[in-house]
Amino acid sequence: MTPHVEVAVVGAGLMGSATAWQLARRGRTVALIEAYGIGHRHGSSHGSSRIYRRAYADPLYVELTGRAKACWRELEDDTGTALLRTTGGLDLGARRDPEGLAGILGAAGVPYELLTAGAAAERWPHMRFAGPALYHPEAGVVDADATVAASARRAADLGAEVLTGTRVDGIEVRGDGRASLRTSDGAELLADTVVVAAGAWLPELAETIGLPLGLPPLSVTQQQVFHFRQRDPDLAWPILVSKEESQIFGLPSGRDGGPAPAFKVAQHDGGTLTTAATRSGVVDPAARDRVGSWVARWLPGLDPVPVAEATCLYTTTPDEDFILDRAGPIVVASPCSGHGAKFAPLIGRMAAELALGEAEPHPRFALRRRVS
Repeated sequence: MTPHVEVAVVGAGLMGSATAWQLARRGRTVALIEAYGIGHRHGSSHGSSRIYRRAYADPLYVELTGRAKACWRELEDDTGTALLRTTGGLDLGARRDPEGLAGILGAAGVPYELLTAGAAAERWPHMRFAGPALYHPEAGVVDADATVAASARRAADLGAEVLTGTRVDGIEVRGDGRASLRTSDGAELLADTVVVAAGAWLPELAETIGLPLGLPPLSVTQQQVFHFRQRDPDLAWPILVSKEESQIFGLPSGRDGGPAPAFKVAQHDGGTLTTAATRSGVVDPAARDRVGSWVARWLPGLDPVPVAEATCLYTTTPDEDFILDRAGPIVVASPCSGHGAKFAPLIGRMAAELALGEAEPHPRFALRRRVS
C-alpha cells in the first residue's frame, strides 16, 4: 500500500521546515522531503545571520513583521533555541527615505527615533552619516542555520517524517483530489495536500513535474555577501539598510564571519541571473570591490578587506511580494528570498493554514492576482 500523509512538504529550508513544524504541532501527519540534507548550503536558507526589521515602506509588511516576531518567540519557546537576537536597526540614504519610514512606523505604533546625521554620528562613531537616520530598536539578527535545524528537529519530535537526500521527481493530482508524489528513490507517497517550498528550485520543479499552478515570472539571482572584521571587537553594531545609488545592507556576522567579531555587508540589488542548478557559486570580484569600497567610505569601524565571503540565491517576483496560495491540493510558499527570512515561522503558519483549509490566501500573495 502506498504510504499516506495528510501533508507533504517539499523543501526543508526556512519556509518548509517552519511549515512542517507548524503542521506537526497541530497533530497532523507530515512528511518533510529534502533533496539534500537539513541545513545544506545550496540554496537560500543557510548561514548564521539574516536581518529582522520592522521598517518597510509598505504597511502590510510592517504588520507582518509584528506577527512574525510573535511567531519567532513561539518557535524559540517550543524548541528551546535562541533564534532572534535584538540589535536595533538603522535606515539610511535619500532613496531609503528615513523620514517617510518614520511616518509609516509611527502610524503602526512601532517605536523609532529619527536622528540627524550629527546625532547619529555621536551615537555610532564607527559609522559615517550623510543625512538623517531612522533607528528602530526592535530590529535584529536571525540565525538561519539554527532555525532550520530547530524547526526540522522539533517537527520530527512531534511525529513528522523527515526524508533527506530525497528528490521529488513528480507530483500528480488524482481524481479524488489528493496528490501522488514520486521520489528519486522510486517510492510513491500519497498526500491530501502538498506544500511546495522549494525556493530557487521552484521554476525548474514546476516545469519538470508539471505543477498545476499558474506561476508569475520568477527571477533567480546569485548574490554575494562579505564579512569584515570589527576594529573594536567590543562594539555593538546595529543592522543597517542604506539606499542611495544602490541598496546595501549590513548586520553582525555571527559564526559566518569567523572567530572574531565581524560585520556582514552585501549589495541587495545587482545579482547575477542564474538557476538553482547552474549557479556558479563563485564570488564576483567586481562585487567584492564595490562592497569593500562602500565599507571603506561609510563604515570606518571595519577593516575594509573581507575576512570571509559566500554566495546565496534570491528568488523574486517582479514586485517582490511573496507567493502564498493554494491550487487544488497544492500549496505554493515562495519566493521569500531577499527579504523573506525574517518571516519564516509566520510563513510556516500561513502555509499550514492554507494546507489545512483553515484560511484563504492573502490577496497580495494570491496566484490569481498575478496571472489574471
